[in-house]
Amino acid sequence: MRKIIVLAMALTFTSVSVISCKKDVSKLGKSVLNLGSANEANAIIDFNNNFLDSYKSTSKHIENILKYADEASVKAKGGDVMIMPVVIGAMDFSFGKIKEIPSGFGKDKSAIEADFNTYKAKRESIEKKFEELKSYMNSEDYKDDKGAKADAITKDIETEAQALFTSGENIVAKIKPATDAAEEVILKDHPMKEYIISSKNVMNALDANIDVLDKQYSGKFNEAEAQKKYDELAKAVEANSKLEFTVKDPQYSYKKTLFESFNKNASGFLDTYRKVIRDSKGTGTISDSDIQQIDSSYESVLNSYNSFVK
Repeated sequence: MRKIIVLAMALTFTSVSVISCKKDVSKLGKSVLNLGSANEANAIIDFNNNFLDSYKSTSKHIENILKYADEASVKAKGGDVMIMPVVIGAMDFSFGKIKEIPSGFGKDKSAIEADFNTYKAKRESIEKKFEELKSYMNSEDYKDDKGAKADAITKDIETEAQALFTSGENIVAKIKPATDAAEEVILKDHPMKEYIISSKNVMNALDANIDVLDKQYSGKFNEAEAQKKYDELAKAVEANSKLEFTVKDPQYSYKKTLFESFNKNASGFLDTYRKVIRDSKGTGTISDSDIQQIDSSYESVLNSYNSFVK
């Protein structure tokens, strides 16, 4: 089975409402800006949010299925597995909200649609194969073939999972330019513009750190590179934390607490990051336990960020 690190280490699942100030948007992004259509922008943002929420939920569910399949293969061949993992189907409400690919994606729409159809098909295929594997294990049919079918189904699930992740990552990359541009349309004249842009800068710096840790977790730890990214993130977090939330519009008054919570969690991530650097520089590698702590801390920052911008 391919080594799945953690979902956050591969993708950034930042929800969008009125965020981003990208200067180098693509031609597609510029066309959205030129149109200036709030409806078009909202459709793109809704698709972005729903797909990212779905992908996050689906990926975690599939990660659990892969773990189950691994254990099943071991047990089916007589290996020592005392307790099989329990996998509960994820409630993916966001996927059902996606009815079509917005026309605002322009010339990329057909390519996004093709990847989305692959994503959908692989989701369904993996679920069917998982049910087949559970039936095989529950009935103890592996006693008849010495686990041959468990190995075959596990291999199929791994192949389908890889295809799903590839299509999902393709979609994320393809929708980003138009989503960035749509954010600019919605963000115009928004009372929280300053705080949203600054917080987005924190997330961008955080994502850069995650990319570095992802590569180093799979390879060799590079203290200088990790420290450099840490310093960039620390600078962004400090700048954001110094902002005093002074939005006068009463409908956004509750956002102050969410903004402060985001900054608190971002600072907490820095604490975890320092520990990882300290632990890893001695061994030359990032441990599984440290990467799990990073994952947990990242999730806290991401969730608080999404709560703030939604």
